Amino acid sequence: MKFSKTLITGLILMIGVNAFAQKKAERFEKLQIEMFPKAKDGYKQVYIQLPIEKNENDLKVELFVGMEKMLDCNNYFLMGDMKNQDLQGWGYNYYEVESKGETAGTLMGCLDKKQTKKFVSLKPEIVRYNSKLPLVFYVPKDIEVRYRVLRPDNTMKKAVQK
Repeated sequence: MKFSKTLITGLILMIGVNAFAQKKAERFEKLQIEMFPKAKDGYKQVYIQLPIEKNENDLKVELFVGMEKMLDCNNYFLMGDMKNQDLQGWGYNYYEVESKGETAGTLMGCLDKKQTKKFVSLKPEIVRYNSKLPLVFYVPKDIEVRYRVLRPDNTMKKAVQK
């Protein structure tokens, strides 16, 4: 009797875990990236696969292309350029990043001369959310791509009239 309860409990747990795993797997549509060109020497190809969401038209993706560096108290940005390229014959686009990893920033006097690890990036770019297409990037080997999903505020606000 005790064995059969344990067996039934185990089976229920396995079914639950399996259902959860299938639900998790369904949130992503299998994307093809083979049609994109190979990365040139000194570069790597990275991509973002966004999960399927309800009301994707309400969402945006903020892209950050940069690197971590030891920096002082000034505000820095990565020097370089991110170009949106068209994948000929497919109607898809991808991003090519040109940067030597150099930074520029403010010239505040940092009294403590203390340096901390900071993520410094090119100017962030906002693109529409689309789980059906990958966001493909070609970046120098020492640069990474980060992102965050921007969701709308549920409350609509009204501008103030003067």
